[in-house]
Amino acid sequence: MRYKLHLTGQGPTKGNAERRSPFCAFKEEEDGSLVIFAVFMVLMILTMGGIGVDLMRSERDRTVLQHTLDRAVLAAADLDQEQAPATVVNDYFETAGLDSFLSNVSVDQGLNYKTIGAEAQSITTTAFMKLAGVNTLNAVAAGVAEERIANVEISMVLDISGSMGTGSKMSQLRTAATSFVNTVLSPANQDLVSVSLIPYSQHVNAGPLIYNELNTNHRHDYSHCIEMADSAYDETELDLSTTYDQMQHFQWNYSGQNTLTDTICPRYSYETITPFSQNAAALNAQIAQLQPRAGTQIFMGMKWAAAMLDPAFNPVVDALALSNNVDDAFDDRPAAFNDPETLKTVVLMTDGENSSAARISSWAYDSTSDYYHWSRYNLWYYLARYVGWNQRSSYYYEKYSATQGDALLENICDAAKDEGIVIWSIGFEVNDHGADVMENCASSPSHFFRVEGIEISEAFDAIARQINQLRLTQ
Repeated sequence: MRYKLHLTGQGPTKGNAERRSPFCAFKEEEDGSLVIFAVFMVLMILTMGGIGVDLMRSERDRTVLQHTLDRAVLAAADLDQEQAPATVVNDYFETAGLDSFLSNVSVDQGLNYKTIGAEAQSITTTAFMKLAGVNTLNAVAAGVAEERIANVEISMVLDISGSMGTGSKMSQLRTAATSFVNTVLSPANQDLVSVSLIPYSQHVNAGPLIYNELNTNHRHDYSHCIEMADSAYDETELDLSTTYDQMQHFQWNYSGQNTLTDTICPRYSYETITPFSQNAAALNAQIAQLQPRAGTQIFMGMKWAAAMLDPAFNPVVDALALSNNVDDAFDDRPAAFNDPETLKTVVLMTDGENSSAARISSWAYDSTSDYYHWSRYNLWYYLARYVGWNQRSSYYYEKYSATQGDALLENICDAAKDEGIVIWSIGFEVNDHGADVMENCASSPSHFFRVEGIEISEAFDAIARQINQLRLTQ
């Protein structure tokens, strides 16, 4: 029997494999490449996580710096702040233990503004990013705060109609208006803020000073109201080229007695317009004397408020300044509507709504003797005692209805808003209709306050703060 030996090469191959290194075997395994990729990914994740930790630490430092810086510049920019701005900012950083990080404080201030800027920077040493050559991260905080009191022209229009005699409404108004005046006419606002006080009831008494600067058909010296055409309420301007009829001087109500103190045109000096004043004491003294009287013509108060903010009124103000009846600081007011340094605003207050209003028929009010007669007799007292009931209606006519008053108010409010005048309105214990009319007049719903009782003080205070507010500018 013969045997044949077949050489297949397996023996020598196996021997070679036994002699090869473990690394070569690992290299030829597919599982090895996956492990390398996994190790790479783990390293990447650790690296990215480390970078995130470094960045979060830096952002934490920046947030702390920014928060401290914002509070510091806000406090330093307050115009009532007596300490030097840089001192205030440094104090805030020292208190927070961050004074070494404050790098710069800038100050820009003038008569009516203060702008404070600051910069701070901290350096965070990296724990992971340094592996990539980034050894530190800079955390930078910066900000600017400004309090700016622009030139402000305020028309404050106060309702002194008869309904203000209900309860304690008049005393609450006096308190609120006084606080407003004291706030907007603070010492920091010297020569910057002017207040024109415009009391109104069933008419507005311009007062002899303003009245004498107008062209009028003068009839008497009992009071100083003027009549305006309905078209006058379509624009803010009080046309100084127009000749205005002087309002009749008479009293409409109280048929049972010959009362003469409650005339349609307010007659007492404390009821007249005070133009462009910064004398808080004098304004408050006038407010303290206000008494409730007659009906309510909101649209007339608003017309005068807008007219006294229209630059066309400047000749009147200039003349009053020359006669020392307006402070010289305001002789160039009202400023132009497009003056970027001037804020024009109306604060319009009422406790009711527009009422109807009557006038004496022209045939019964066309001579000096008629003017004198009606200054001595309450209209309805006279009619009840001396005129037959079937003839009484010929003595008077309706000049304005309540609906007409609402329409004229809407017209003058729209005209004022079109010129950029900011209108704040306050409805003091008004009904829903009165609230709607006043809200419609305001510059926006947020400029309208519907208040009860002592809330009127809160409304006036809120408006005063808005006029002179502190803000971050960037």
